[in-house]
Amino acid sequence: MTRSMPDLPWYRQVSKAQWKAFLTTFAAWVLDAFDFTIITFVLVDIQQSFSVNKGLAGLLGTVTLLFRVVGGIGAGTWADRYGRKGPILFSIAWYTLFAFLSGASTTYVMLFAFRGLFGIGMGGMWAAGMPLALEHWPQHLRGIASGFLQGGYSTGFLLSSLVYQLGYPYVSHRPEWAWRIMLWSGVIPAAIIFFVMRSVPESPIWLARRKSLVEEGSAGRSSLARLFDRDLIWVTLHTSLLMGAFVSVYQSTTFWYPTLLSNLKLQPLSFLVLLNAGGLIGSVVLGAMSEKWGGRRGSATLGMVVGLLSVPLYLFSSNPSVLLLGAWMMGFFAAGAWGMVPGYLSERFPTEARGVGTGFAYHAGVGIGSYAPFLIGRLQDGGTSLNVAMAYCIVTAGVVCVALLWLGPETRGRTLT
Repeated sequence: MTRSMPDLPWYRQVSKAQWKAFLTTFAAWVLDAFDFTIITFVLVDIQQSFSVNKGLAGLLGTVTLLFRVVGGIGAGTWADRYGRKGPILFSIAWYTLFAFLSGASTTYVMLFAFRGLFGIGMGGMWAAGMPLALEHWPQHLRGIASGFLQGGYSTGFLLSSLVYQLGYPYVSHRPEWAWRIMLWSGVIPAAIIFFVMRSVPESPIWLARRKSLVEEGSAGRSSLARLFDRDLIWVTLHTSLLMGAFVSVYQSTTFWYPTLLSNLKLQPLSFLVLLNAGGLIGSVVLGAMSEKWGGRRGSATLGMVVGLLSVPLYLFSSNPSVLLLGAWMMGFFAAGAWGMVPGYLSERFPTEARGVGTGFAYHAGVGIGSYAPFLIGRLQDGGTSLNVAMAYCIVTAGVVCVALLWLGPETRGRTLT
């Protein structure tokens, strides 16, 4: 006798085509995160190569995050009008090219420009990729998919940690080349993902909407303009500010963290493995929890509050074992709070504006949060210790994040139409 769908394990309720769309998007997001985070391990080498201070080193992260706004809005608008796949392929090719060119930079200004341009592809990947994966996925499993997708960022950070730990010693005797090789290390895997993505089917929800518009003889309005209609402008504003708080917490937690560990004379791998494995597992657990206990807001609030309570363990202990515990807790709870984000943003916007809506909100938030790496660098230049500067930014942004979560609606169970 054939078992009914609800009786099957959740992973068997997903078709082969749905898995392909999900896993390819996940892999592209992992490599996107890898290419962004690998630079955090070689900031000291870059400072020495170009004779720049900590503020300018932190600005390399800030400019990438700012240009993600451009990529997110542009790719999201494209994805709503012409389909999800095109901007995904463009974004993968774009960030791969500028990851390579970043490593070839001969001046700080050149590196600064290339890292900014790299951010366009990074933003475009998220804006078009998340709707593609979630519009393929069964509605009742969206929280799980959302958690796994967001956990891809932690996976990318984990991979960059491993590549640095295992590969950097072979090139560390030439620091002027070591950081370049680290930036180039994700180029070939990204090219492979580009070719796999070409065979992923287009979003069925987007195809159904296009068919409906063709039958009506309507081209549809610009999805970007739709974000500022009376019924959506509050959604656009609220989600952008909420994402700004989320990104500020995350960048304050991670961008300078490898440098903090180096200052403490600690090998970063074990700490970053726990931080990012915690982030991956926490995203899945809290993402799945968002389908049940507390909904989207409750699961994210739990993660963020416990993450904030973990700050003393994460930043201020002199005991490596306590610091390891802090890394795990910060990853599982604070980074895990992101688990509901892809699903939550998709549920806040209608299909005709979902690509640009999620892309705009997420990357407007990235623009707001992009100030954190630079601010922490400037605080250090002004005499504040690195751990204190990180703590100021983490706690402030985390409190704002929780408040904004409860100013918005609960979206669990909404149908994507």
